[in-house]
Amino acid sequence: MKPRRRTPLNEVTRRVSGTDAAIIDELYGLEPVYEPVGEPGQGSRAMGLTTEFVSVLCPYCWESYESQVDLSAGSCTYVEDCQVCCQPIELSCAVEEGLLVALNPERMD
Repeated sequence: MKPRRRTPLNEVTRRVSGTDAAIIDELYGLEPVYEPVGEPGQGSRAMGLTTEFVSVLCPYCWESYESQVDLSAGSCTYVEDCQVCCQPIELSCAVEEGLLVALNPERMD
């Protein structure tokens, strides 16, 4: 049986003190994370995304919640239940050139 080669203490210290993401992933056995390509501030279209997360203010209970809007469909209207009070909300989305321009939540009663 072959003896295990020991890693010198200074090599381990260097690897642990490094802030490189690849070293941290290796030390903790993590899978690599792939970030989307695109310039910051260019919106989701520049990164090739067809959905966008938005904050919606419920017209019934006046609580905010996060929702996902599909930009590939263009401007549209659809019904979604409030995640807080479960009331139906009609969301009108205005999309121009793949970017969300406006989102208008309205009561259904």
